[in-house]
Amino acid sequence: MVFVSAQNGSDVAEIVSLADAVKRSIHDGDALAMEGFTHLIPFAAGHEVIRQRRRDLTLIRMTPDLIYDQLIGAGCARKLIFSWGGNPGVGSLHRFRDAVEHAWPSALEIEEHSHAGMANRYVAGASGLPFAVLRGYNGTDLYRLETLGAGHDAPTIRPITCPFTGETLTAVAAIRPDVAVIHAQRADRSGNVQFWGIAGVQKEAVLSSERSVITVEEIVDHLDPRPGAVVLPSWAVSYVAHVPGGAHPSYALDYSVRDNEYYVAWDAVSRDRAAFSRWLDEHVYATGGQEGKGGLGGWVPPDAGGSGGVAPPGVNPGRR
Repeated sequence: MVFVSAQNGSDVAEIVSLADAVKRSIHDGDALAMEGFTHLIPFAAGHEVIRQRRRDLTLIRMTPDLIYDQLIGAGCARKLIFSWGGNPGVGSLHRFRDAVEHAWPSALEIEEHSHAGMANRYVAGASGLPFAVLRGYNGTDLYRLETLGAGHDAPTIRPITCPFTGETLTAVAAIRPDVAVIHAQRADRSGNVQFWGIAGVQKEAVLSSERSVITVEEIVDHLDPRPGAVVLPSWAVSYVAHVPGGAHPSYALDYSVRDNEYYVAWDAVSRDRAAFSRWLDEHVYATGGQEGKGGLGGWVPPDAGGSGGVAPPGVNPGRR
């Protein structure tokens, strides 16, 4: 279920499917940010993007882990803007590497930044500013490559002189995605969204974007106050999708636990093109959008130390 906000010209929430939300908001060639740090990673929405076979996307994420490995391997991406990429605690992202090193399934342009640079770029975008300023990058390869162009049409890192002290600082261009996608714990029936725990840059990603899709664990009548919670008002959000378990294999604090076995099993699946293609067919294309259920996409090949086609444990539906 999805509520369409006043941002789309309606004061009343309209209920549609997640598939419709993706269809309406994410188009070929868009710049797409899917954020969530450690938990609240919007895997279900990412799988829907794959199912709808979006192409030529510029993917943006501070820590592209499995969700972008899957999107890149499925042929959705033309470019990746990021800071650090890997399978947390396991190793490399093999579909990402295959795209960069061998252009499979297609060539992938990369634009790498530091975590601080990416975070400040989001803040600038959310604030309506053209750039952010920080003490970073000086003397690094990222700084030299970006300021010299490195094949990029528009470098996103530039030296800047402080007008007050004369000090040379670094300016980073604002990030303004066409679409931001995040996962949250809950929303109310007016489309106001609430999330808590490790916040990452989800708020900034939504506020810097032209459109947004937010999947949530539950929809409630009222949002009860939570210590440290972030509330995104309905007028700042485009779509809110009711997708319980939509962060799996990551977790949603107070709703599910992290599926560590999935992350370990993914290494073997992603290393092999044929195994990855089978995974796509069996656990993304064939699911019909039934996301958020136990064992979502958790196929383990027989040679990966698993039980041969049996999914790792899925979402823990119990709330603490």
